[in-house]
Amino acid sequence: MIYLQISLNIAPINRPAAAAIYSKFKSAFLEQVPGAKSKELLIRDEDVQVQHGFDTRENANAYLHSALFTNDVVVSLKPLLASDPDVRIYAAH
Repeated sequence: MIYLQISLNIAPINRPAAAAIYSKFKSAFLEQVPGAKSKELLIRDEDVQVQHGFDTRENANAYLHSALFTNDVVVSLKPLLASDPDVRIYAAH
């Protein structure tokens, strides 16, 4: 499994709004994005992380350039971000 991990610096007061955005786009991600396997929201004291599971690294990279990500998710989250997100792709063995 390939994971796309996006860590978001979002103030605690804005985290419910971020969770709503996650919920809004989760089904579209799982149903429309090639190779999508899973999507989980992790709310931690220091940040909010979204873990996306994919079948290949190529599909994870392609999602970062998709209309769903760039036009919908990024645009919706941008007002809530305190800094640029940390984006990482890694493989689990």
